[in-house]
Amino acid sequence: MNGTDNSRLAQAAGCLGAALYRAIEPYFSKLEKTAQEIRLRVNRPAAVVCRGKTWYLTRGGSLTDLPCGDLLTVSRSQLDEVFARLCDYSVYAHRREIAHGYITLRGGHRAGICGTAVASDGRVTNVRDISSVNLRIAREHRGCAEAVFRAVDNGGMLLCGPPCSGKTTVLRDLARLLSQSDGQNVSLIDERGELAACCRGEPQNDVGLCDVFDGYPKAAAMEQALRAMAPATILCDEIGGEEDAAAVAQCVNSGVRLIATAHAADERELYGRAALRQVLATGAFSTLVFLKGRERAGQIATVVRAGESRAA
Repeated sequence: MNGTDNSRLAQAAGCLGAALYRAIEPYFSKLEKTAQEIRLRVNRPAAVVCRGKTWYLTRGGSLTDLPCGDLLTVSRSQLDEVFARLCDYSVYAHRREIAHGYITLRGGHRAGICGTAVASDGRVTNVRDISSVNLRIAREHRGCAEAVFRAVDNGGMLLCGPPCSGKTTVLRDLARLLSQSDGQNVSLIDERGELAACCRGEPQNDVGLCDVFDGYPKAAAMEQALRAMAPATILCDEIGGEEDAAAVAQCVNSGVRLIATAHAADERELYGRAALRQVLATGAFSTLVFLKGRERAGQIATVVRAGESRAA
């Protein structure tokens, strides 16, 4: 694979403009192990969010965990430059991602985007006047899915957790373990490029022997995988859209095991979302795995087998 996990912070920071990059560069070694996000807000302090602490850059070239004092703020021109670099200076080429509020970068990093919506017929078609960028640092932790791997049975699995609980990181490692465990075909649907982080068709992250559907909408990728790749297992991230239930049902009817992630901190939240209830009603998932939060990312909180849920 290209690069090591120790270089992930530097790799993600590569999209920053020269001034912001120079400001954070001296702290790569200090922060590289724990950094989760780089948050930039127009005319507000630049921040590096780590496990358990948020650091702010000062104008004097130091770090502080206090959001006050002589802090380095992000100017409008600097934020515009970051946005242009995120888009490789082609906003048009990334218009679909931008409309959904993010841009995926090489290495699997994702930049969340906040600004003024441009809407048509009730749908966001673009975002202008970018006001915030949240650069989420993707990491590989080989072996982090071992406990989840042991919980996998012949049925499907839904890996649940709140934001920043490690769902994508665990799913990536689980894809590696499954695809190398028993010689069965595994299809990985990487709609946003966060899992395999393909560059010219080659995964930059270690996803084992998966067949990777890069950039496909989930429903279309599931259909093509079933038709062409004969998978025993299909993995995908962030399921739960209104259109997902039919695609999930197709997998069930084809006898293919589905492993996916969903935003839900617990069973109450999971069953409280109508779209997820539709997905669960397909019977695709015999196991629900709930991860702990940001402070203990990737760690299992509870495992619920089919028929044991009290929230259904």
